[in-house]
Amino acid sequence: MSGHNKWAQIKRQKGANDAAKGVVWGKLGKRIAVESKKANGDVNSPTLRTLIETAKKANMPKDTIDRAVAKGISSDVALDSITYETYGPGGAAIIIECLTDSRNRTAQEIKHHLSELGLALAAPGSALWAFEKTSFGYMPKTTVPLSEEDDAKLMEIMQKIDEYDDVQEVYTNAE
Repeated sequence: MSGHNKWAQIKRQKGANDAAKGVVWGKLGKRIAVESKKANGDVNSPTLRTLIETAKKANMPKDTIDRAVAKGISSDVALDSITYETYGPGGAAIIIECLTDSRNRTAQEIKHHLSELGLALAAPGSALWAFEKTSFGYMPKTTVPLSEEDDAKLMEIMQKIDEYDDVQEVYTNAE
């Protein structure tokens, strides 16, 4: 039977798995670099230690973890944490946390991604009032009930935003 090649199927599956790992490892690498910078490279710092353990659970290689720690210590790279705000379907507030080495590039790319999804950036503080900053991230103070249609749209929007490399976390106050 021509056209039935087992290797082609394996190659396609492996490529998809490797791409998913690359996204997770990239995000973890950036977070490790930032925490390494805050801890001055001390791998025994609690937050850095937790991130390293998380990376190990995600099967991130030791040399990649070491490179991320070294990247945070070096003075060449300055990673900034930025928070963007927008409103989604049904009036649900959306908070987007990013970690980037270029604020201008990330701002333009986030604006572009949001415009493709039919959204626009909100003014700073316009959606943040609905959240409370905790050690685990942003927790909603108030929630907004959504219809099934709006909920499906919101989940699709959040998934597309989360696929972007510089985005670390996406939060919403939808029920």
